[in-house]
Amino acid sequence: MEPRTAAWPALPLSQWRDTCATLHLWTQVIGKIRLARTPWLNHSWHVPLYVTARGLTTSAIFVDERALEISLDFIDHKLVMVSSDGGRAELELVPRTVAEFYRRVQRMLASLAFDVPISRMPNEIPDAVPLDEDTVHASYDPEYAHRFWRVLLQSSRVLTQFRTGFVGKSSPVHFFWGSFDLAVTRFSGRSAPPHPGGVLHLPDAVVREAYSHEVSSAGFWPGGNGVDASFYSYAYPEPPGFRDAVVAPHAAIFDKKLGEFLLPYEAIRASPDPGQELMRFLQSTYEAAASAGGWDRAAVECSIGETRVPRPIN
Repeated sequence: MEPRTAAWPALPLSQWRDTCATLHLWTQVIGKIRLARTPWLNHSWHVPLYVTARGLTTSAIFVDERALEISLDFIDHKLVMVSSDGGRAELELVPRTVAEFYRRVQRMLASLAFDVPISRMPNEIPDAVPLDEDTVHASYDPEYAHRFWRVLLQSSRVLTQFRTGFVGKSSPVHFFWGSFDLAVTRFSGRSAPPHPGGVLHLPDAVVREAYSHEVSSAGFWPGGNGVDASFYSYAYPEPPGFRDAVVAPHAAIFDKKLGEFLLPYEAIRASPDPGQELMRFLQSTYEAAASAGGWDRAAVECSIGETRVPRPIN
């Protein structure tokens, strides 16, 4: 077992596949509560979770005049639900079915006097089963859940730094529970052609709104469908020549099936300076997208931010 202080721990999907699948569905239960009570924000920015110093959180969800916050703590392995009037409920994160997790979460909401009906059908998952009927997914390995959070934490640190080098429209660094990935997205400022849709268990209207403008998006994904944990970068719409660009580091490849550049997490982890190596990937793939797409780079780019140093204005 690796020391729990390792910043970039090993995360082979083969070792925690069942826990990953179960945790994916648990985060959908939590994320759908935020979705049910949060006004729509462009590009579905009202639905993601956020990385914290202990795990993932919804941030404040406003229900009438009260606020609710739900967090997954991957240090003490608890689901923690708190309300703005001092209420608190906890649930141990242990192996349990998605259906049981769903029921427990609903009871926790009721104990804090919150009534938040949610859609029971998972999003972006093949062969989906309603959350309150899923008795198949029931795994939870605390060691690998903890490792996953540590990878998210370090990835969030680097993505947050990367985000500072852009003055155009940019998303927060946030965790999408549908696709189960951490992401940050930059925008050229121009509209995009309508997305064709077709995402599993996701209305086409949602997908088209999310991709209504040209983007360069990058992030971390724990893997699936024969792909191990990877960092990714893609452009929508994909500009001519993007997939043929030379990007850094050498381990990065363009996956034609997924339509994006992939950099294996293990290649980053094996690097003498993982954070710097990840920055090279993020910057080079963004530059490939922006250059191929004809972005006005001089208008939207700036130097990477420094602590307590205001960005100079010419």
